[in-house]
Amino acid sequence: MEPRNLADAGDESRDADAVPAVFRAALESLAGVRARPEIELGSIPAPQRLAPFAHAIGARVPDPDDEDDVEIASARFIVLYDPAGHEAWHGTLRCVGYLSAETDETLVDDAMFSEVAWSWLTDALAESGAAHHTVGGTVTRTASTRFGELAGPEHSVDVEMRASWTAEGTDLDRHLLAWLEVLGNAAGLPPPGVRLLGPSDRVGSETL
Repeated sequence: MEPRNLADAGDESRDADAVPAVFRAALESLAGVRARPEIELGSIPAPQRLAPFAHAIGARVPDPDDEDDVEIASARFIVLYDPAGHEAWHGTLRCVGYLSAETDETLVDDAMFSEVAWSWLTDALAESGAAHHTVGGTVTRTASTRFGELAGPEHSVDVEMRASWTAEGTDLDRHLLAWLEVLGNAAGLPPPGVRLLGPSDRVGSETL
């Protein structure tokens, strides 16, 4: 992912003076977001037909143990703005999130997993103070088994989440941080500031 300013306009051909103040303020709030070290952020092309104004940010969690830069999770955060308002949004500023992550194989049989995964979003929005309404989405779990010469683990389970909600202000930094927290949970990252011990960390740690 090519690093870019998170406030870069999605449509570079659009005159900056034509960008509404509300949308500009929303993008400026995103520019100050700093993700945790395990997550890489960058501006990506935004969809052009969903709203008069749109902006998109990509996020990925690389596998720290893989030299081929394989990712264990990825996400998108899209901002849609319609100055005239949108009946389905009940507002003018809509946040849309997509994520996909590898997860624990045992979770595919957990009937409560989807509810737990959805609570990651609702809890994160509440805890970050991201005022919102009209939230909805889906959580999907898929199990795959590889056969023959196809590279990769024999069994894998992926979780995919799609969500959207209407922001009640232009402080979209709170909304993006909430979505990044969901991504971290889906990727199985430890709480921020906590480092899991590896084998090398445990050498010599035992005492008599």
